[in-house]
Amino acid sequence: MKWVKLGPYIEQLYERNTDNLYDESDAIGVNIDKVIRPMKGHLENKKFDTFFVVRPKNFVYNPRGSRKLGLGYNDTDNTCITTFNNVVFHIKDYVSDILPEYLFLILSRKEWDRQAEYMSWGSSTEVFTWSTLCEVKIPLPSPEEQQKVVNVWKACREIKEQNEAKAAPLMQLCQSYIQELKHKYPAQEIGPYIEECTERNYTLQSKNVRGVSTEKEFRVPQSRVDFDKLDNYKVVYKNQFVFVPTTDTWRCLALCLNKEDEPIIVSPIYCVFSINQEKIIPEYLHLYCRRKEIDRYARFHSWGSARENFNFPDMQRLSIPIPPLDVQRAIVNIYKCANEAKQIAAEADRLSREVCPALLQHIIHN
Repeated sequence: MKWVKLGPYIEQLYERNTDNLYDESDAIGVNIDKVIRPMKGHLENKKFDTFFVVRPKNFVYNPRGSRKLGLGYNDTDNTCITTFNNVVFHIKDYVSDILPEYLFLILSRKEWDRQAEYMSWGSSTEVFTWSTLCEVKIPLPSPEEQQKVVNVWKACREIKEQNEAKAAPLMQLCQSYIQELKHKYPAQEIGPYIEECTERNYTLQSKNVRGVSTEKEFRVPQSRVDFDKLDNYKVVYKNQFVFVPTTDTWRCLALCLNKEDEPIIVSPIYCVFSINQEKIIPEYLHLYCRRKEIDRYARFHSWGSARENFNFPDMQRLSIPIPPLDVQRAIVNIYKCANEAKQIAAEADRLSREVCPALLQHIIHN
């Protein structure tokens, strides 16, 4: 495998937005995940005529970093601008043996971050200069081998973008339907349709311990769990709910629905309840409780001094519109489609971050 210095292949760009052709809507920044994103912060008083122009197939990086280098590649057809503190560069026009997407994948690897950190210098701020970048050596396989890795990356990106584009309008449609229910069906307290569950882990002896997240999903417990002392933990069967009664810590109602066939166990301080599925579909209630409106409701109706609590009797007084089961099921199905698209997009993004570095490693060492 041939290794080459980057310097002869890349060129720094200094084009400024002197005519103010681009404004704050075109201003971008880069992050350590190697993503170009809209610039954050107060942009009202910025002088955009000093910003660098970032055209398609241009690279941007922030030379001032610590453990990871903020870097991005403009793989769109849009021209944008970035602060003069960043460095903009591209592959020289006459260079044909380095694909820009391949270079971006090389610069997105963890090995690259470690190398950039090692080669940075400074006291209060470590700087990875343009001259240092030009001295970096990268593996240079044939353009055909580069294209193989790029094709995998593009395929994953395409799957990710397509499913993200599907998920957003479906989620919006789902929330619109829920909002419309308020005007069609009177709100009812859910108390008559839910029942508190207090079964402990004495008989089941499960070790399937879960915590509850602010995203209203189960997660691995963050605190230390003594797996020899789980008898007092509460059991949560399929289609049962669990929520954290203290709302002052996370400022929301952390509530989850067990969709798994296997029972799980949760902290004894949590509240567990079942629901009358002939009246309310569990997924519908879970979807309704995901809304920020419910978080605000739970915070407002919490009580206490050192700890603010939203207990089971408070949950019983929660009022929601309860449409017929077929309407509930239709809303849940829309949400499932949107959530599936989000999961596919997330999996495609994960694969692109894991498979592409593995392919690069294979090419480098073979």
